[in-house]
Amino acid sequence: MALEIKPIESRNEWDNFETKYAPHSFLQSWEWGEAQQTLGSKIYRLGIYKNNQLAGIAFVYEIKAKRGNFLFCPHGPLINWDDQKQFYALVDWLKNLAKKENLDFVRLSPLAKNSAEIKKLFITISFRSAPIHMMHPELAWLLNITASEEQLLANMEKRTRYSIKKAQKDGVIIKTSINPQDLAIFYQIYQTTAQRQSFVPFSEDYIKKEFEIFSKENKILLYLAEYNKEIIAAAMIIFTNNSGFYHHGASTKKYPHITAAELIQWQAICEAKNRGLKLYNFWGIAPATGKNHPWSGLTMFKKGFGGFSEEYLHAQDLPLNKKYWINYLVEKIRTIKRGY
Repeated sequence: MALEIKPIESRNEWDNFETKYAPHSFLQSWEWGEAQQTLGSKIYRLGIYKNNQLAGIAFVYEIKAKRGNFLFCPHGPLINWDDQKQFYALVDWLKNLAKKENLDFVRLSPLAKNSAEIKKLFITISFRSAPIHMMHPELAWLLNITASEEQLLANMEKRTRYSIKKAQKDGVIIKTSINPQDLAIFYQIYQTTAQRQSFVPFSEDYIKKEFEIFSKENKILLYLAEYNKEIIAAAMIIFTNNSGFYHHGASTKKYPHITAAELIQWQAICEAKNRGLKLYNFWGIAPATGKNHPWSGLTMFKKGFGGFSEEYLHAQDLPLNKKYWINYLVEKIRTIKRGY
């Protein structure tokens, strides 16, 4: 069995493999790579070939930060986790690349099962759990949307179904947009939401680049909820790889009795169905034990639509030099201060 790792230049080759792999998210998509490159990151799209046949892929990019520089693979690699040789070959390649680029560590955040077997696979080759809680969801909430709209509504919690109907009755209007100028409206509400919920928002440039790249392929929509001639809630939804992804959301508290956010999600679910997609991914949720978690309210909101959870392995770090421990300490302190 011959294993070879080399860059993939063909978008078709990448897309054909990625779309057939499950589970997966847009973080290993060709578009996400383009977005990171546009933001200034050095990116790598790697193929793992077994006897000259593509057997796995990994999108990785360099992150440069004061606390440390590292190679990051978000929600990847997409490989056969039962084939340990694939994994070991990829890690060796990434380790050599990181050393060549003078990076301090390699971080993988795979959509692999959070199982003892997978954990052992990482520990065996000197990986350790990352000190940061998460850079991307490790516990996600998903909804199978292949049922009829009537059945999906029936499967929701009563309060969610009521909130959707109430928003419609109250005259909330949901608009969709691919106009970059509307991002200014979204970002204003998004910043307010970040302050209220105490999370660090993505930069406006980051949001713009993401929207620009995915909109070129008709894979993103901006949802704006209007009430009393004001935009009171918004969301950015990505449609790709058989799924709709609720990636960014924002809302004001000016009209707390108006349930616009529920109506936005319902419209996005219907759009995903109309595109022939099979799943709707609400993105991250709090753990079941997290009643006091900052995301507890958001988690209750997402679960109200029905669905199921998927838990993935916590992000794993492979330290390459002593500088890694500076990053470890900084991220550990941030995690403790944040409380999760």
